[in-house]
Amino acid sequence: MKNTFTILSLLFICALLPLKAQNLKNDAKKKMNVLFIIADDLTATAVSSYENKVCKTPYIDQLAQEGTLYSRAYSQYPVCGPSRASLMFGYYPNATQTYGYVSGRENVGNDKISFAQLFKNNGYYTARVSKIYHMGVPIDIEKGSNGKDDEASWTERFNSQGPEWQAKGEAELVQNNPYNTIERKGGNVMTTVKADGDDLVHSDGKTAHKAIELIKKHKKAPFFLAVGLVRPHVPFVAPKKYFEPYPYQQMVVPPQVENDWDDIPARGINYVTSVNAKMSTEQEQKAIAAYYASVSFMDAQVGKILKTLEEENLEDNTIVIFTSDHGFHLGEHRFWMKVSLHEESVRVPMIIKVPGKAPGVCHSFAELLDLYPTVASLAGLKAPEGLQGKDLSPSLTNPEVEIRDYAFSTTQGGDTFLIRTDKWAYIQYGEDASKGMELFDMEYDEKQYNNLAYNPQFKTIVQEMQHKLKEKLKAVRTNDLNINYAKGK
Repeated sequence: MKNTFTILSLLFICALLPLKAQNLKNDAKKKMNVLFIIADDLTATAVSSYENKVCKTPYIDQLAQEGTLYSRAYSQYPVCGPSRASLMFGYYPNATQTYGYVSGRENVGNDKISFAQLFKNNGYYTARVSKIYHMGVPIDIEKGSNGKDDEASWTERFNSQGPEWQAKGEAELVQNNPYNTIERKGGNVMTTVKADGDDLVHSDGKTAHKAIELIKKHKKAPFFLAVGLVRPHVPFVAPKKYFEPYPYQQMVVPPQVENDWDDIPARGINYVTSVNAKMSTEQEQKAIAAYYASVSFMDAQVGKILKTLEEENLEDNTIVIFTSDHGFHLGEHRFWMKVSLHEESVRVPMIIKVPGKAPGVCHSFAELLDLYPTVASLAGLKAPEGLQGKDLSPSLTNPEVEIRDYAFSTTQGGDTFLIRTDKWAYIQYGEDASKGMELFDMEYDEKQYNNLAYNPQFKTIVQEMQHKLKEKLKAVRTNDLNINYAKGK
């Protein structure tokens, strides 16, 4: 009898083993994949699902219709390196003192876990395709090098080499070239190239191709796939077909206000302007057209990647994020490029699509460093303690939820600050405001032409903003990073 019982017990256990294995397999299937797509220098004002009526971004728009669009998302630093370091490690630049072209690991140390690394440590295949941490564009793209990447974040990493400003095709330098004597120039300048050949000639085309390959290869295992598209960062290079919808003669240059710079502090005048770049109105129009062409090219690559998710039946098991590291000026205030804390430079598109969540538009303030704790929460992972971002996931269920009542950004080595509330945009140059201030009423002056900071009627508002800034900096710097602020390290 005893032997019979033992045999029956063994048979029962053996019968359970396949069920247990199947349950483990099902548990693995329940893990959400993450597809994180980040563009470079893409301002929210150039995306048609935001407010642009000229530039066409149908694939980003489709994602916005299926996910949650954040209408007031802000970069923490309007320059590539520090913005990406902040996003990937979940700390403000002023907390880590990370302001240059670095990965961020240099200042946070080896014990800190990056956004991607959290998933890697939890059994995910993590891969980077092209620029996620800082890369020099065009230099690192031309070389196909890693830039300032963080190797610890990835299972595998892939670079997408491209010809950039040296691509074959019709080229033109639209800045510092008043006599049109130079066709093209390398570096961080506005060279435009209506390139010969198809998408795969260029870095972003190659990036999309590799991302598609990786999705197909790793679709059965949970993955965290980070895809870095380098357009519309200068040079404005795209296959010529993407330029056709944007004849430069039809581009409208932003209105110019007489004496616009008179009430902007000296440090608030952008490092590239129509004046110092010696741009004629025609060149400004060409720059806008080329930027839009670059955006359309980038958008097409997004479309290819998203189509693959659909074809591989992964839409119901993949969290999709689309954003940019910061914005870009297109002639507003006669400013070009980034660095400033004005809206066009610091506000970014941000869309999150989560299986099972209804689409929506969220008007709460959000920040790029919120993505880390948010996606960790959505994937059921425990984020490291001390992260300075906020979990946005409640707003994916109810877009009316207010996560933040203001956004905070910094620039110029962490010594210039933005406090952006519902009604006010306050910019302070220097921690004691000694280098100037700007205050804009965003209800009546959304393009930020009338600086109210020195108007006695708004003295109380300025004081309120300064108090917010002081409290924010105190909170930001209270962390476990062991940064010696007195020494500026």
